[in-house]
Amino acid sequence: MRKRSHRVALCIVGAAAFSLAGCREEEVDAQAFPDLASCQAAARVGSSAFSEADCDTAFAEAQQIHVDSAPRYDALEVCEAEHGEGACGSEQQVTGGGTGSIFMPLLAGYLIGNMLGRGMPMAQPLYRSSDGRFTNATGATSYSGNSGRTQVGASQFERPPTTVGKPPMSKTTVTSRGGFGGSATGRSFGG
Repeated sequence: MRKRSHRVALCIVGAAAFSLAGCREEEVDAQAFPDLASCQAAARVGSSAFSEADCDTAFAEAQQIHVDSAPRYDALEVCEAEHGEGACGSEQQVTGGGTGSIFMPLLAGYLIGNMLGRGMPMAQPLYRSSDGRFTNATGATSYSGNSGRTQVGASQFERPPTTVGKPPMSKTTVTSRGGFGGSATGRSFGG
């Protein structure tokens, strides 16, 4: 009887380990660039897994996500408190639309990832945070820089919810959330 329960226990432990491994998110190769020119230069010299066309496509996608999903604030001071002095502009300046009374962080780079199932690279905009790091549009992940290679979960490339037409964040809103993004996870980029 004892042998049987030992085997059952091993099967349960093995199944649990297999289940947990199956729940792990797919990691994708990613690279961050401060601007389009940096990505194109890396592609020309072969120091990037991405072509110049990939750079162009991903940058255009990051810009569109930026326009649609960047955090929006009701005052320049609130935006700069979250993203640093000089790192914000009016919605009108940043997107070419809006009233000028809503403020957004400026694009401080973009993250490009090689999504195998999609057939083309995906991108996310990066913004400076007040601590000198960089973050994505949702503020969910923090990066030590805006250039370099890393591996990130595929979910980092999911399109964030739109902020267009939503009430901008006020100082009270940001304070109650604990800052833009609330609780970000940290990542570093390697060379």
